[in-house]
Amino acid sequence: MMYLLWSLPALTVIAAIASGRVNTTIAAVLGLFAAVPIALYAAPAPFSGAQLAVTLERGLWIGWIITPYILGGLLFWQMASQGNAPAPAAQGQAGLNDPLARRRRLFFACFLIGPFAESATGFGVGMLGTVLLIRPLGLKPRDIMVFALLSQTLIPWGAMGSGTLLASAYARVPAPELALYSMVAVALLMAVWMLLFWRTARHAGLRADAAEHRREAAWMAASLGLLTAATALLGPETALLAAYGPLIVLRFLLDRRPNRPQALAAARRALPYILVIACLVATRLIPAVNRALGTLADFQPFADLPAWLPFLHAGSWLVAGALAMAAWRREPGALATQARASWKTGRHAVMSVFLFAMMAEVLAGAGISQAYADGLFATFQDWTILITPVLAGAFGILANSGNAPNSLFMPSQLSLAVQAGLNVPAAAALLHVSGTAMGIFSPVRMSIAAGLAHGPGQERSVYVLLLPFALAAFGILLSLALLVVVSG
Repeated sequence: MMYLLWSLPALTVIAAIASGRVNTTIAAVLGLFAAVPIALYAAPAPFSGAQLAVTLERGLWIGWIITPYILGGLLFWQMASQGNAPAPAAQGQAGLNDPLARRRRLFFACFLIGPFAESATGFGVGMLGTVLLIRPLGLKPRDIMVFALLSQTLIPWGAMGSGTLLASAYARVPAPELALYSMVAVALLMAVWMLLFWRTARHAGLRADAAEHRREAAWMAASLGLLTAATALLGPETALLAAYGPLIVLRFLLDRRPNRPQALAAARRALPYILVIACLVATRLIPAVNRALGTLADFQPFADLPAWLPFLHAGSWLVAGALAMAAWRREPGALATQARASWKTGRHAVMSVFLFAMMAEVLAGAGISQAYADGLFATFQDWTILITPVLAGAFGILANSGNAPNSLFMPSQLSLAVQAGLNVPAAAALLHVSGTAMGIFSPVRMSIAAGLAHGPGQERSVYVLLLPFALAAFGILLSLALLVVVSG
């Protein structure tokens, strides 16, 4: 009975989201309201009001660290996009009668532009970038919906890696280490997504020979290799932007072969991104710059939680980039407009991060997460960890986010891994990827894809198409869970 009571916050969130009547923010509020009295009156050990206040402060601190990534990324993206005139129609349609050029544009949109846009902002903006590029191909709405969803295959690096940073705070694992462990699962899942891409492209009439398939696989392998190296050097916040930026330029030059005016126009559109990425890379890789900026301000009220270094925080640089663009263009009014638009787009994500972080800290601080993990471990022993990919994946689909399953299950996952003597970063990465990667099948993302593709009413047929690939993805995650258990 006590375990059922301790499960009530998670069950409340799941029921609220599954009902379809409330958004994730309201579900998080309900979960927090359920967690507080349970922590105060039913915790396995005495838990006072003063301790409750400290856990809430810890959750607020985690939210404060993550928020600039979300709002800063949105503001920068919108300011940079506002200043870019669309490419001339003739240039945009060039080569669309060539089957090979059409196929290569499709790959470029799904696996380079889409993830890059999603990394800069999150919130499905990668789907928008993908759809805008492939709409001239004249594809059917159902196929466009699948291709839009494929832009969401690198979500652990989405929204400036904010979800991975949040997961690392819950797991007490350094963010770069968690992201690198996550790359193993992401790379294996990418094989599933590539098969989905090839199957859908063939169905859409954009066939390719074996040589082109090998070329696409080589590009994907190179992309993931560069992303891995950038993550190790820069951390998950800026890794995808730094790795994929040069790849996008190279692919553009190889596929489009622009003349000088076209190349200069493309460079002008990309200049804000080039400059901010260069600044972010410099702050990470030049030791003198890193030390100097780090010593200017360093706030760390909790020793086991991430510090806030405002002059090294990627969110600060994104906001500074937006301010610089407004000043250069002499458009303070545009900055205010885009700031309001950024808050309107990102407010629910921001509030959810704060609420879920506070709920996770309350449950962990009261000892409930540890006690729950103890009970599971006593029942299933080492094999308990096989349950978490299914729970996190299912909840990630419901919540359209990895933040909710991370906040609900990561403290228990950490306890399970420690008790069983398992690799803690590997166990944490497994839960994190399960919650984030399976979000590609979320009804929320599906509805966004349907709206962008002008395909309302076709969601069910797309789900039928995706089902075998979803099962394959779950199979990979369960196999990795088994490997974590067996390897210890």
